[in-house]
Amino acid sequence: MSIQKSITVAVESLGCKLNQAEAQQLERQLAAAGYRLVAPGAGADIYILNTCTVTHIADRKSRHLLRLARRRNPAVRLVATGCYAERAPGELARLEGVELVLGNDLKENLLERLDGLRNSGTAAEHYTGARTRSFIKVQEGCRNYCAFCIVPLVRGRETSVPVADVLARVGERTAEGCREVVLTGTEIGRYGSGGVDLKGLVEQVLAETTVRRLRISSLQPPEISVGLVELWRDPRLCPHFHISLQSGSDAVLRRMKRRYTTGDYLKAVELVRQTGTDVAITTDIIVGFPGETEAEFRETLELCRGVGFARVHVFPYSSRPGTAAASLPGQVPEPVKKARSREALSLAKECARGFQERFLGTALEVLWEKQAGGVWSGLTGNYIKVYARSTADLSNRILPAELERIYRDGVWGSILE
Repeated sequence: MSIQKSITVAVESLGCKLNQAEAQQLERQLAAAGYRLVAPGAGADIYILNTCTVTHIADRKSRHLLRLARRRNPAVRLVATGCYAERAPGELARLEGVELVLGNDLKENLLERLDGLRNSGTAAEHYTGARTRSFIKVQEGCRNYCAFCIVPLVRGRETSVPVADVLARVGERTAEGCREVVLTGTEIGRYGSGGVDLKGLVEQVLAETTVRRLRISSLQPPEISVGLVELWRDPRLCPHFHISLQSGSDAVLRRMKRRYTTGDYLKAVELVRQTGTDVAITTDIIVGFPGETEAEFRETLELCRGVGFARVHVFPYSSRPGTAAASLPGQVPEPVKKARSREALSLAKECARGFQERFLGTALEVLWEKQAGGVWSGLTGNYIKVYARSTADLSNRILPAELERIYRDGVWGSILE
């Protein structure tokens, strides 16, 4: 009796680290169920896209990737899940080739819905996904309802993964050889399970697992406390804080319904900087929010320049249906938003380069991940991308490199063994 070839599945994810965590978990489940995982560009039998809908650009990317998978393999079965699928399932269902659309609340049923697409007699294969860095979801949902944000509408109420489950997942990833774990969620600072908050969760992960590097995803300024920051005395915690800013203008923050002021933000930055001189602070900003004046935009630029962020993610405001900002007066014209985006991106590049230059001539540990043409790349604990040439197999190894010069979006270095 011939053994039938197992169905190939490609999983791709857009958007936040939470989406990445869910995609990685789905890959493990698919492999355990007998599916063979392949790269998104490999012409899979089934293509699953974990969508994002935080902006209209994210919606457009989702539609583009689904159509691209169809062009690569006209017989492919397309599956859309995630936040866009939650917000507007009908839009995705109308795309040619899309056979299954599942919102966030139905993601856990995805494997059951795929049963009819499987061949019989396939044996489960060991998961062979990325072992270098793993994203683990510890929390989901948000109740802040910021004026611009659709996430509370597509992610639902706040829930947290029990501590025991988080510890088990971290242990699994570590046993698989993963060197770095990123704890992530919609609003990770609101973690709470069985009386344990985020600080308690991080303490337990550090105490009860052997994870080599632990990174925490995005935090809000009010969530950064002395007690939390003191945990960074443990060198396994990456010296990297992503603290959402969105605007450097208090007037805009109020219109956004953010729950802090620029003064609160700067106090959080000052507290984080006490952890050490090599700490990286990264952030997000939105330009062109309804009613944003030129002076308010300048306030954002000045604050970013003053903080000296290691990285700034710039988003032009995108109206999302159902959010409070969608009906606000003073919508900023698209040409103005584009001009402000260009200027903010230029400043973001300046900030990143300034942060990287501080470390030239020093040696930092790098988790090496990818290789192309004999050049390896990886990340330091403080989120600097490092490139170096080596004939050795550096994949998933943490080795120091001396940082020599600015190169592409990071720094060129020499590996020290």
